[in-house]
Amino acid sequence: MSISPSLLSIDPATRHVSLDGRDPAFYSDPNRVYAALHAQCPTFYWQQQRKWFFTGYDHVNTLLRDRRFGRQILHIATREELGMPAPLPHTRHFDAAEAYSLLELEPPDHTRLRTLVNRAFVSRHVEKMKPEIAALSHALIDRFEKDGEVELLSAFADVIPVTMIARMIGIPEDMGPQLLKWSHAYVRMYMFGRTQADEYAADQAAKEFADYVRSMIAKRRADPQDDLLSHMIHTEHKGQYLTDDELISTTIVLLNAGHEATVHQIGNSVKVILESGYDPAKLFADDQSTERTVEESLRICAPVHIFQRYALEDAELDGISFKRGDTASLILAAANLDPQKFSDPLTFKPDRKEAPNLSFGAGIHFCIGAPLARLELNIALPILFGRLPGLKLAGTPTVKDVYHFHGLDRLDLSW
Repeated sequence: MSISPSLLSIDPATRHVSLDGRDPAFYSDPNRVYAALHAQCPTFYWQQQRKWFFTGYDHVNTLLRDRRFGRQILHIATREELGMPAPLPHTRHFDAAEAYSLLELEPPDHTRLRTLVNRAFVSRHVEKMKPEIAALSHALIDRFEKDGEVELLSAFADVIPVTMIARMIGIPEDMGPQLLKWSHAYVRMYMFGRTQADEYAADQAAKEFADYVRSMIAKRRADPQDDLLSHMIHTEHKGQYLTDDELISTTIVLLNAGHEATVHQIGNSVKVILESGYDPAKLFADDQSTERTVEESLRICAPVHIFQRYALEDAELDGISFKRGDTASLILAAANLDPQKFSDPLTFKPDRKEAPNLSFGAGIHFCIGAPLARLELNIALPILFGRLPGLKLAGTPTVKDVYHFHGLDRLDLSW
C-alpha cells in the first residue's frame, strides 16, 4: 500500500522527514511508515518534532546502553545553560510526580531506587503469581463467555495488569477503576495529539494520585504489610531510606508502567493473532509455542514506541553530531522491524529465531516489569483463546494516537 506524500515525505540526501504523527493514517498503521523509513532513511530528522530519530536495530540498541546518553540532563546542567524553557505552571503536580521516576532518573539516584524495587520484579518472584493471574483470567471470562461478544480491553485487558500490580504494591483492588482513570489521564502527556486540556487533566490526575499514594504511605508506615510499598518504606540502602516524594514517584510509575503497556499488548496481540491466519490452538499448544507467540507479538506490535535520550556529553552516532543537552529519540517499535535483523519484518512469524525484540528496552532502563508483563501475556492469552476457540474480530478495532504508548482504544470480539 502506497503512503500519501501528505503523510510522509522523505529527503534521503538531508535525512529530513516530514511526518504528521497526529494523522490516523500514521498511528492506525505505523509499521508501514517504519518500513518506508527503513528503506529510505532509518536515521532521520523529524521536522515536526525538531529532533533526530533512530529506527535501526543496532543504533537503537546502542543508544539504550550508551552512557553518553541519559534519560535526564538537569542533574548535570541548568535550564539556563541548555536554553530549556521554564516548567509549565499548570503541570507542576505532574512534574512533581515525575521528579523521581525510575523512567527518568540517572545514576546514582536511579541505582538506589531500582535496587530497592528490583527484588519484587525478578522472574523467580513473579512466577509465584501464576495461579493468581490464571484465576483472575478465568474469572473475567466467566463474566462474559455466555454473552457471545465482548469489548476485550475494558472487560479483560484493563483488569488483569492493574489488578496484579495493585496487589504487588499493596493498593486495594477496589481502587482499580480509579487507578485506570488517573493513569489514562496521566499518560495523555506522552501522546502526539496532546492539548492544553490534556495537560490540565494530567496535572489534576497527578495531584489526586499523589495525595492517595501519600495516604497509603502513612498507613504502611504505621502498619507494614507483606507488600512492595511496605518494603520500599522500611528498607534502607546504604543507610538511606526513600523520602515520601521518592516513594510517591516510584509508586506512581510502577502502577502506570506496570499496567499501561501490558493492557495495550494484550489488545495488540489478540488483534494480530486473529488477523494472522494462524490457528490459535497451535500457537498456544505448549509453553514453548506460547512463549514464541508472545515474543513475536511483542516484536511486531510493541506497546511502547518512542523514548528520548539526552546527550550528556558531545557525541556522534551514525554521522550525526550531538552537543551536550541535545536530544536523540529511539523508535523501539521500528527497531523491531529492521529488515537487517528480521526477515519479512512486517509478517507475523511465531517460529522466528532471530534477534530479540527491543520492546522492553535495554541497558540500565530495561523495563523492570518485563518479567511480570511477559508472565501475564503467557498466561492470559492461552486461557483467552482456549476458553473461546471461535474468537473473531467484531467490527473494526480503533487505535489510540501514538508517541510513548501505542495500542487500541477498543477491541470488539465475538465467538
